[in-house]
Amino acid sequence: MLDLTPKQQERIDGLLAEMTLAEKVAQLTGVTLQMLWDDDQKFVPAKMQEHLCRGIGQISLSGGATELPPEKTAENINTVQRFLVEDTRLGVPAIVDDECLAGFVCMGATHFPQAIGMAATWTPELVGRMSDIIRQQARAVGSHLMLSPLCDVGCDPRWGRTEETQGEDPYLVSRMITAYVRGLQGENLRDGVIATLKHFAGYSFSEGGRNCAPAHIGPRELREVFLLPFEACVKEGEAQSVMAAYHEIDGVPCAASRELLTDILRDEWGFKGVVVADWGVVSMLHSAHHTAADITEAGKQALAAGLDIEIPVAECFGPGLIEAVERGELPDKIIDQAVRRHLRLKVLLGLFDNPYVPASEAGKVFDTPQHRAVALEAARCSMTLLKNEGGLLPLDKNLKSVAVIGPNADSTHALLGDYSYSVYKELDGDAVRIVSVLEGIRNKVSSRTEVRYAAGCEVMGTCREGLAEAVRLAAEADVVIAVVGGRSALHDGGTSGENLDRAELNLPGVQEDLLRELHKTGRPVVAVLVNGRPLAVEWTAENIPAILEAWLPGEEGGHAVADVLFGDHNPGGRLPVSLLRTAGQVPTPYHVRPTSLAEWAKYVFTERKPLYAFGHGLSYTEFTYTGLKISPPQVRAEEEVRLSCEVENTGDRVGDEVVQLYIHDPVASVTRPGKELKGFKRMTIEPGEKRTLTFIMPLELLAFYDTGMNLVVEPGLFEVTIGSSSEDIRLQGSFELMEKREVGRRRCFRTEITEQPL
Repeated sequence: MLDLTPKQQERIDGLLAEMTLAEKVAQLTGVTLQMLWDDDQKFVPAKMQEHLCRGIGQISLSGGATELPPEKTAENINTVQRFLVEDTRLGVPAIVDDECLAGFVCMGATHFPQAIGMAATWTPELVGRMSDIIRQQARAVGSHLMLSPLCDVGCDPRWGRTEETQGEDPYLVSRMITAYVRGLQGENLRDGVIATLKHFAGYSFSEGGRNCAPAHIGPRELREVFLLPFEACVKEGEAQSVMAAYHEIDGVPCAASRELLTDILRDEWGFKGVVVADWGVVSMLHSAHHTAADITEAGKQALAAGLDIEIPVAECFGPGLIEAVERGELPDKIIDQAVRRHLRLKVLLGLFDNPYVPASEAGKVFDTPQHRAVALEAARCSMTLLKNEGGLLPLDKNLKSVAVIGPNADSTHALLGDYSYSVYKELDGDAVRIVSVLEGIRNKVSSRTEVRYAAGCEVMGTCREGLAEAVRLAAEADVVIAVVGGRSALHDGGTSGENLDRAELNLPGVQEDLLRELHKTGRPVVAVLVNGRPLAVEWTAENIPAILEAWLPGEEGGHAVADVLFGDHNPGGRLPVSLLRTAGQVPTPYHVRPTSLAEWAKYVFTERKPLYAFGHGLSYTEFTYTGLKISPPQVRAEEEVRLSCEVENTGDRVGDEVVQLYIHDPVASVTRPGKELKGFKRMTIEPGEKRTLTFIMPLELLAFYDTGMNLVVEPGLFEVTIGSSSEDIRLQGSFELMEKREVGRRRCFRTEITEQPL
C-alpha cells in the first residue's frame, strides 16, 4: 500500500531534478487557505506570489476557511489546486490539511464524542468506524492530511488537553489510536487521509501540568510509556505523518531533537512519512526556547533534526533559509530528502493523477443518518456509571416529575470537545443538530412526566442567585438529575482544552455548592458529569447516590445520557483515567512503581488511592468470572502464553463487560509497575449467558529497558490478574518465563483475543 513503484519513484526524481532551490523550499511550507482569498472568498493569484512565488507544499483549512459549507470549501480547494497544476512551472498540487480530533472540522461534519469519551468505550473497532467516517468527509472536500490523532498518554489531569487523549495507559492508547489511524488512512491512500501522530513526544507530562512547559521524563519512562503508542502506530498502523511538539525534554526542544525526529523515529522505527511542525513550533526555537539566534537559524535547526514541513505559514522556511543553503550553511541533501518525503505522499495520495473533487457532491457524505447512528452508538458506549447506590438507576420513565438542574443540562456546547467544529470556530449556534441532555430527557420520559429545568449556576461563575430556584424545583420533584461538570474551549472561555490547564481538579465555580443544596432537599439525586478533564469529586462520591460520567459525548450526547438514565441502554463504559480525590495526588496513574504503593507512601489528610480506579465502571447487571487457565505454566521467551477465563452474566439484563488483563513482574533488574494492562475485550453478554475468552499474549509484551537501556525480556515468575478494573480483580494466577531474551526492537504491540477455549 505504501511502497512506490519504480515509475512513481522516477517521477519524484524527475521533479526534484527540475526544481529550483526556491521551489524545493516552497514544497516544505504551508499557508492557510483563507490567506489566498479576498474578502469575498475569491482566490487571488497574487497572494500566492507572497508565499515563495510559484508554488506551495501544503494548505491548511484549520485557519478558518471551513466556515463554509462543504460544497463551497471543495470549490475553493479545487480553485487553488487548478492554479497550482495549470499556472505554475512544474504543476505540483498541494496537500490540504485540517483537524479532526472528534470529527472533521468542517461545517456540517459529524460531531463525535471527544477522545477521552471514545477511550471510555474501550472499543478500538468503534474508533476505527468513527475515523473511517472522518476519512469520507475529509476526502469529499479535497482534504488529504489530518492533524490528528493524539498519541499522548494522559497521566496528568491538570493538563487541559487530557480530554484529547485516550487515557493514562500506553497499551490502551496504542490500541485505540492504531485503530484510528487504520480507519483514517484506509486500505489505500488514494482513497485515504494521512493521519498525523501528535505530539511527539512526552508533551502530556509537562511541568506543573502546563501546556508547552518542559517535560521531566527519564529515557526509560519516555520509551516505555510515552513513545510506545507512537511506535505502535508507526509500525502497526503505518502512520505517515508525525507532528513535532512544542516542549523540551532535558533542555532539547522536540522540534530540534535529532534523537527524536531521526534516530528513533526513522532509524529505529523505520518511519517513511513526513514530520510536520506544530503551529509556530519552528519559530519558537528562536522566540521561546532561545536555541536559535533568529528564525533562519531556527529553520536550519529543525530541518537538520528531521522536521520536514513548516505549517501553517512559511516563517522560518523562507528566503532566509534559501540564502543559508546557498551559503553552504545547510547541505542541499537535507532539503532534498525532506522534499522527497513530501512528494512521496503526494504520489501515494494520487494527487498527480487527480487533485480535484466533485464539489457539488461533497455535502452528501456529511452527517448522514448512518453517521449520526455511529455518533449515538459511540456516545452510549462511552457512558460510565461510577456509582449506583441502592439501584437508584435506571429511572422509571413514568415518574410524575423530574427536576433537571445544572449549567450543562440545557447546553449543547457543553457536550463538545475543544476541536469539535462548533467549539473550534466559536460559533453562537450549532453547525449540526446537537441534542442537549435536557432535550434527551424530555424525549425519553412519558407524556405524563413533568420535566422542570433550572440552571442553578454557571459552569465557572461565582453567582449563587440561581440556587434558590433550583432547590425549589428539586424539592417538588420525584427525582433530581444534576448535570454539572466543565466546559471545553480553545485557549479561552473554558475549563479544559488547549491552553486551559488547572491547578485544581474540583468542580468549577459554585457547582459543588449547588449539589450540596440539592442533597439537602432529601430528594434522590443523580449527578451527570459532563466534562473533558477528570474531576476530583470526593464530596459528590460520598453523598450523591448515583453518578454517571458522560465525558463530552458529542452531537447525540443528550440521547445517550437519557438512554442510560432511563434504562434503554445498559452502561458499559470504563474509566480510561483514574479519578483522583485531589490535585495534590497528581501524578498518580494506576501503573505506578512499587515504592508509590508502599505502606509509608501516604498522605496525612487524604487517602492515597484514587476515588475511582482506572478501568472502573458499573452495570445494571452482574458478571461473574471463573475458570482461569494459563498455558503453558512455564514458557520460553520466543513463545506466547494463553490465558483463558469464563465470564457469565448472572443478572437479568443484557449488558457489556470489559474484561481486563493485567500483568505484574515482581522481580526485575529495574523497578516495574505494580500492574500493567496487556489486554482487554468489551463483550455484550445476554442474561444467563456464559462466554469464554482467551488472551494470546506474545511474551515480547513483557519487554522493558534494562539498566543498559537494552530492550529485554527477563526470566522469572509473572503474576496474572483478570478483572473488571485495575482494582476489581476477579481471577489471579501466574506463569514462569524460563529464559532471558534480548528483544532489540519491538515487533509486537498487542494481545490477540479469541473466544475459543484453551
